[in-house]
Amino acid sequence: MSAKNLERNGMSGMRTFLRTFVIILVLALIGFIYWKYYYVFGTGVKSGYLNFAVHKGQIFKTYEGKLIQEGIRSRTVGSIESNEFEFSIASKEVYEVLSRNSGKIFDLHYKEYNGAIPWRGNTRYVVDSIISMRDPEK
Repeated sequence: MSAKNLERNGMSGMRTFLRTFVIILVLALIGFIYWKYYYVFGTGVKSGYLNFAVHKGQIFKTYEGKLIQEGIRSRTVGSIESNEFEFSIASKEVYEVLSRNSGKIFDLHYKEYNGAIPWRGNTRYVVDSIISMRDPEK
């Protein structure tokens, strides 16, 4: 083999390696983005008093809300605070029911993601449906 052929074969091997490396890197990046922002980590139901439901945002207008759950919790020793569940709302229909009924007790079904994306909402928790709604007992 001549020096020219060895050089050509070496460059061809390097191009193949770089091409394969870039493809693997792009696939890994796509997989990470899917896992971080689109993979549903968990689903569940939260119950409590609806504090507020709002439509807000600078660029992406999203629906957000807060539920005050019964009971108390303490993040630091010696302090007491209410147990709050802040969430984003998946649809305008769910938002409209929530916004008209602030102060009532709701059971909300939600999906939990590993990360928040601006056009979906400000939180990792996205409420997709209302299971039940009732007036507080007096």
